[in-house]
Amino acid sequence: MIEYVIMANSERANFATKMGIILATAGSAVGLGNVWRFPYMTGQNGGAVFILIYIVCVLLLGIPCMISEFIIGRHAHSNTARAYYKMSGGTAWSLIGYMGVLTGFLITGYYAVVSGWCLQYIWASLVGHLQGDPEYFKTYFSAFSSHPIKPIFWLVVIMLLTYLIVENGVRDGIERASKILMPTLFVLLLIIVVASCMLPGAEAGIAFLFKPDWTMINSRVFLSALGQAFYSLSIAMGCICTYASYFSKDTNLPKSAIQIGIIDSVVAVLAGLMIFPAAFSVGVNPDSGPSLIFITLPNVFQQAFASMPVVGYCVSLLFYALLTLAALTSLMSLVEVSTAFCQEEMKIKRKTATLLVVVSASVIGVFCSFSLGAYDGLQLFGLSLFDVFDFVTGQIFLPVVGFLTCIFLGWFVPHKIVRDEFTNWGTLPGTLFHLYLFLVKYVCPLAILFIFLHQLGAI
Repeated sequence: MIEYVIMANSERANFATKMGIILATAGSAVGLGNVWRFPYMTGQNGGAVFILIYIVCVLLLGIPCMISEFIIGRHAHSNTARAYYKMSGGTAWSLIGYMGVLTGFLITGYYAVVSGWCLQYIWASLVGHLQGDPEYFKTYFSAFSSHPIKPIFWLVVIMLLTYLIVENGVRDGIERASKILMPTLFVLLLIIVVASCMLPGAEAGIAFLFKPDWTMINSRVFLSALGQAFYSLSIAMGCICTYASYFSKDTNLPKSAIQIGIIDSVVAVLAGLMIFPAAFSVGVNPDSGPSLIFITLPNVFQQAFASMPVVGYCVSLLFYALLTLAALTSLMSLVEVSTAFCQEEMKIKRKTATLLVVVSASVIGVFCSFSLGAYDGLQLFGLSLFDVFDFVTGQIFLPVVGFLTCIFLGWFVPHKIVRDEFTNWGTLPGTLFHLYLFLVKYVCPLAILFIFLHQLGAI
């Protein structure tokens, strides 16, 4: 039996308030996965049916996995790599933590590229570049994303903003920024939802989101919903575990996970309400795919608000501001994963660690951006470097880390340790503990395994 010891560190920062915990961790989960990926996944998988299955998956898969990372992070009170090392007693299981840190770091690089695109579209909205026919928007995005300089400029800007937040620490940087960014994100989201739902013909888009067509249910829809729940909650990237290491001992882990899951799902559904009523209003198919945000939506906003150009201008500007905020809150958590690792393992100051992470991740982002057209030679296995990073992290690393975390916590870590963290050492009811343990030991690993095989085309 391995002896587990929490190594107290009075100098290590904690979140100052419960609200700060919820907003910061929700900010990690609420990102482009909700505002960009969720709408087009919903459009491709039947609308309301997909949403219902997604919510069930968040409850049965996402929240238990999140609680598991909470337990590991808070118990070890360390960066993600060291947390797994402590919990495993230095056995091979500790490699899960290192893999989680690596995953978060690699995602930071190419995620920053997409985040920079959001800033470009804010600028394009401001100066009136987002006007033209559907072919114009396609050409505009292709020309911009493949340009050797412009995407790099915006990548540097978004990473500089992230650096200025993270280098100020947990309370004065991440928590303070989250308390501003997350409420602002919600306000912008609600404004655009109202504007979209008031358009003529918007009822069809609302019905698409809330009136289930049960004939659409199939294995592909179910597995897509499982994958989206996993992706959307930022599980297995090291973010949740790292943030949990800043939780106080009286933080209610199950309650916090449920609250974050609710916030994440509400934002995802509101993102659908923001996009699909407008899309249906102008007759655009809801299954436009990944190009929905940067190619299809500018045309949708232009057509939908043709009779009110000022409103259309404002909606477009607010929408891309919203996207940027969502991207920034996630980048903060991704950079923090590697910053905490460098700071604690390399014994360097926080500002130095943050700078090291931001610069190195930006270099990865530059090469990923170049691979999208500026330099076609940056390819592996016939894929651009950007797509390689996306595939390796999203379809291999994330499910593998999530699967191993469930096996580790469900089968290896003594149940007393897990129960103590789950119930705050007996001060909270443990009514749902056995259900949680059952899900982590059996349901979550099997679900993640199915996601993994589905993404690889094996089922």
